[in-house]
Amino acid sequence: MKKPALIVIDMLNDFLDSWKVEPRWRLTTSINELVAIMRGLDLPIIWVRQEFEPDLSDAFPEMRSKGIRINIKGTPGSRIVREFSPARSDFIVIKKRYSAFYRTNLDDLLSQLQPDTLILAGVNTHACIRTAAIDAYQRDWPVILAADCVDSYDKEHHAISLKYMSGKIASVMTNAQIRASLQAA
Repeated sequence: MKKPALIVIDMLNDFLDSWKVEPRWRLTTSINELVAIMRGLDLPIIWVRQEFEPDLSDAFPEMRSKGIRINIKGTPGSRIVREFSPARSDFIVIKKRYSAFYRTNLDDLLSQLQPDTLILAGVNTHACIRTAAIDAYQRDWPVILAADCVDSYDKEHHAISLKYMSGKIASVMTNAQIRASLQAA
């Protein structure tokens, strides 16, 4: 791994405002550490945000049928949480489904950036992280799940998802391991 891209998924107010202070602090601190590692090496960072139209016309069928209103365009809930400050050099991808690849410009962006590996961070491990990892794997990308930087409100499925993906779809590495690998390259 010489030129990875970091993809930070769904670190949004609507997802994290209900989290307890300690797990939220641990996750955001770890992601900020990884962002700093990447910025220090001038490597690309992509922030992925889920966002839906106010009329839910582009939302999941369940959201439309039940009137679930999260990550609505133009609302504070659809914004990246205050603990992060994306740089002007960072990239933003808007998604409408679990996967960061599904009907987004992520494939085109990665084609332009030409990373050799994708590092995934964010929430929720059992849903958006897992589908993005699988979609990246199906596109023949080497995938690293940043162990310190992925989490979920559903701890059981977080653990099951990491176990399922580890060594098959992705490598699972801590920030220290990612830093050491980048320094060795």
